[in-house]
Amino acid sequence: MPPFPDHHPPVPSGPLRVFRHRNYRLFFAGQAISLPGTWMQSMAQSWLVYRLSESSFVLGALGFAAQLPLFVLSVFGGALADTRDRRAILVGTQVVSMLLALTAAALTMTDVVQVWHVFVLATALGIVNAFDVPTRQSFIMDMVGRDDLPTAIGLNSSMFNAARVVGPTLAGLVVAASGEGWCFLLNGISFVPVIAGLLMMRLPVHVPPPPGPSTLQRIREGLGFAVRHEGIRTTLLLVGATSLIGVNYSVLMPVVADKVLGGNAKTLGLLLGAAGAGALLGALCLALRRSSSGLSRWALYAAVGLGASLTAFALCRSVWTALLALVPVGMCMVVLMASANTLLQIMSPDAYRGRVMALFSMMFLGMGPFGSLLGGTVAHALGPSPTLLLSGLVCLGNALWFGLWLRRHGQSLDGVAGEGS
Repeated sequence: MPPFPDHHPPVPSGPLRVFRHRNYRLFFAGQAISLPGTWMQSMAQSWLVYRLSESSFVLGALGFAAQLPLFVLSVFGGALADTRDRRAILVGTQVVSMLLALTAAALTMTDVVQVWHVFVLATALGIVNAFDVPTRQSFIMDMVGRDDLPTAIGLNSSMFNAARVVGPTLAGLVVAASGEGWCFLLNGISFVPVIAGLLMMRLPVHVPPPPGPSTLQRIREGLGFAVRHEGIRTTLLLVGATSLIGVNYSVLMPVVADKVLGGNAKTLGLLLGAAGAGALLGALCLALRRSSSGLSRWALYAAVGLGASLTAFALCRSVWTALLALVPVGMCMVVLMASANTLLQIMSPDAYRGRVMALFSMMFLGMGPFGSLLGGTVAHALGPSPTLLLSGLVCLGNALWFGLWLRRHGQSLDGVAGEGS
C-alpha cells in the first residue's frame, strides 16, 4: 500500500451537492448558529482570565487545562465512536456543553467568578470535547458518504472559520459593552438548534457490534494500525508538530493586543477575526475542490506558508500590519489541518475511522495544551514577540522535514495523493 492514495476520481458536481443529504442540512444549520457562540465564549474566556490575572503564564496554563483532556481521553472517545450510537453521543456532549456555558454565564454575571472557576469549567469542557470531537468527525461520513466527504469537510471548515470571523468580533463588542457573561449566555443558548437538528435526523437504527475486544484492546488495535500505516503515521506527526509549535499564537493574542499593540478587547476581537477571515478563505478553497487528490501537496505548501506568515506576524508593531499578517496565518493553518483530516479519513477503513480521528484530535487539539503551556512560559520569560518568532521558525523547519520525507519516499509534490483539481 502506498503511503497516500494514488488517485481518487473527481466528484462531477459542485460543492452544493452535499446539501442533497437531509441529515447534513440539519447538521450544517445547527452548527452555523452554534459555532459563532463557541468562538464568542473562547475569546471572552481568554479576556476574562487575562483581566483577572494580567499574566501570560496563566493564559498558557488555561489553554493547557482546557485541552489536556483531549490528549488524554480522545482515544477513549474514538473507541466509543466505533462501537456506540454516534448521534446519541453527540446529543449528550452538546447538552453538557450547554450547561457548562450557562454555568459560566451565571458565575460571571453575578460577579463571583474567579480564575479557578474558569479553569474548572474549561477542563470540564475539554473532557466533553474528548468524546465530542472524534465522534463528530467520524459522524460526517455517516451523513454524506465517502464521495461527498472532502466537500463536507471543506464546508465544515468554511463554516467553522466564518464563525471565527463573526464570533470574536461580536465578542469584542459585547465584552466592551456588557461584560464577558453575556458571551457565555449567548453560547449556551446557541446549543439548542444543534441538539434539535441531531434529534430530527433520519438515521438507521444503530446495531451494536457483536461482543469483541475490550476498550483498551480496541485502543491498542487503533494505535497499532496508525503506526503501521505510513501515510497515516506521517500525517499525524505533521499535525502534532504543527499544533505543538504553531497554534500557541492564539493563546498569546490577549498579550499581543495589550502589550505589543496597545489595544483592548476590541483589538483582540479584530486580531482573532483576521485570522478567522484567512481561515475562511482557505476553507472555501478546499470546499471548491472536486476531489481529495493533491491534498498532501496542499498540506506541504500550507506548512511553509504558516511558518513564513507567523514569522511576519511576530515582527508587526501596528494593528493594521498585524491584521494583514494574520490572514495568511489563519488560511495556512486551516488548509493544513483540513487537508490532513480528509487524507486521514480516506486512508482509514470504516472499522478504524473513529479511532484514527481520535488520534487526529489528539495531535491537533490534544497537543495544544503542551503548546499553550510552552508558549505561555516562554512568553513570560522572553516576551510575546520573540516567542512568536521562534514558533514561526520552528514551523518552517517542520515544513522542511515533511517535504524531505515526501522526496525520500520517491513521491513528487504533485503526485503524492494524485493530481490536484
